[in-house]
Amino acid sequence: MDPVLRPRRSPLFMPGANARALEKARTLPCDAIIIDLEDAVAPDAKPEARDRATRMVAGRPYGSREVIIRVNGMDTPWYHDDLAAAVAAGPDAIAVPKVGSAEQVRTIAADMETAGAGSRMGIWAMIETPRAVLDCLAIAEASERLSVLVMGTNDLTKELAARHVPGRAPVTTALQMCVLAARAAGTVILDGVYNDVRDGDGFAVQAREAMLMGFDGKTLIHPSQIGPANEIFAPDAAEIAEARGVIEAWESGEGSGVVTYHGRMIENLHVETARRVLALAEAVSAG
Repeated sequence: MDPVLRPRRSPLFMPGANARALEKARTLPCDAIIIDLEDAVAPDAKPEARDRATRMVAGRPYGSREVIIRVNGMDTPWYHDDLAAAVAAGPDAIAVPKVGSAEQVRTIAADMETAGAGSRMGIWAMIETPRAVLDCLAIAEASERLSVLVMGTNDLTKELAARHVPGRAPVTTALQMCVLAARAAGTVILDGVYNDVRDGDGFAVQAREAMLMGFDGKTLIHPSQIGPANEIFAPDAAEIAEARGVIEAWESGEGSGVVTYHGRMIENLHVETARRVLALAEAVSAG
């Protein structure tokens, strides 16, 4: 599990085969960079992309941004070489696609340790199949290395024989089940990508829906999506003022039995929520 509250509002996928994209990522205001060796790389380009991406990460060019390398899946011929090279490069985490069980998480953790991963290197597990959704809590609790769950909504929609529609009704139950599992396990969870990079309004609507559902951020496929994601998944000025007011009311009324703020009764759970809002706002400002 990940004990550090850090913003994951805007993790951006960048193709490991594209040198210009990897260089451009140095200037982008995203919270995290996911260097992709899987979907964004053709089979015959995978070894070259692996070498380029891991050399780039080893040079530590991305400042305070969280850096993740997404390797190819465990059932592919590239997985073990990807994992060994990624661990040697020293990113913050390894993302693995199509994680389907707690046993697979434990195998990934063991493989990372064999490759020499430090104790702080995490696992980002991508939830992309019906089986993974149904076993999401076990996956989330399978290893202390597992720090983030990532919804792979494109693959999940395909596996369900569903359709991409506004509002995402066909996958809403699965999304909510995984948010429940993440919160039960104390794990960060990220929404899947929005495919139409030309539709900024549609992206904002979906991101806001994900924020209200409880997601910590949304994975992105284009730099134009960074700004809206950063804004939507961060506390705004009104939320920060509300959180401060709740905490002040609670602290000034300690021992009185009943505490109210703007006519509403305040309990400890409201105070915990307020403190998390302020902690997230502080982490965003520090970044």
